[in-house]
Amino acid sequence: MTSSWARSLCAGAALLAATSASAQNFPDHPITLIIPFAPGGSTSIVGRAIADKMSETLGEKVIVDNRPGAGGTVGTRAVAKSAPDGYTIGLGYTGTLAIGPTLYAKAGYDPRKDFAPIGMIGHSPNSLVVHPSFPARTVAELIAYAKANAGKVNFGSAGAGTASHITGEYFAKAAGITLVHVPYKGTGPALVDLIGGHIPMAFAPVPATHANIVGGQLRGLAVTSLTRASLLPEVPTVAESGLQGFDASLAYGLVAPSGTPRPIVERLNAELRKALQSEDVRKRLQQDGTDPSPGSPEDYAAFIDKDEAKWAQIVRSSGAKEE
Repeated sequence: MTSSWARSLCAGAALLAATSASAQNFPDHPITLIIPFAPGGSTSIVGRAIADKMSETLGEKVIVDNRPGAGGTVGTRAVAKSAPDGYTIGLGYTGTLAIGPTLYAKAGYDPRKDFAPIGMIGHSPNSLVVHPSFPARTVAELIAYAKANAGKVNFGSAGAGTASHITGEYFAKAAGITLVHVPYKGTGPALVDLIGGHIPMAFAPVPATHANIVGGQLRGLAVTSLTRASLLPEVPTVAESGLQGFDASLAYGLVAPSGTPRPIVERLNAELRKALQSEDVRKRLQQDGTDPSPGSPEDYAAFIDKDEAKWAQIVRSSGAKEE
């Protein structure tokens, strides 16, 4: 054996030993969970529920760091460029891992190459809601009305390029209708205008519309997942309302930077699963309309691959583009 080969093997063995020792001692100081959106939304509710519980089971604090900007791509890019040591992880989301890379010209990351998936947290649908004065009471009636009034039906969203915007574009294409997008600076302003009768319909997260649907200020026509939402069991899905296969569920998960040692990823996955099995976390997530979906890192990697392929096609078909 040559001396160079011997040195290489020794270096490799030393690196493996160091990595193994690091993983065994992990974590020995606080972990930062980057949530790529402003506080107060569904991503923060989901992320904080997980962070609080994992802080208990890991024995080290999981600190939430909200870093909003450019549809979540700013914070997600920060995760991708962080040291791959398990001490910076990110909240993965359909809007950032599936929609953002195609929608934003300068997203700055590849959802398949730049992350080590830790595991899925859960799924949550959007809702299709209309003002009570709107003539359509079902999805079929809405489609018929939009066809009879082509280019005259507006829909509101949380903003250009958001998941609610792209869901609206997806719905219009699947239904063969033309809808006019009206972007707002957040879900709240969009729903204020909808309740006030300034726009006829909107796509918005179920937790944001639930109380107004129950109170009669809004009419829920459908939810965008393949199964009915636990918060709105009486509201049908878009798929069962005639657009078979329509699925615009929003998925949440945890990711680490690519290159994070496998033992650390496995430890984080194990703690995430424990969190999702706890009654208090499941209750917090379900109050937010999120159905827990625990799984392995490989399960989440496969989901990210499939989800990005689907939403990339929807974004391209919609013609939406953001800088």
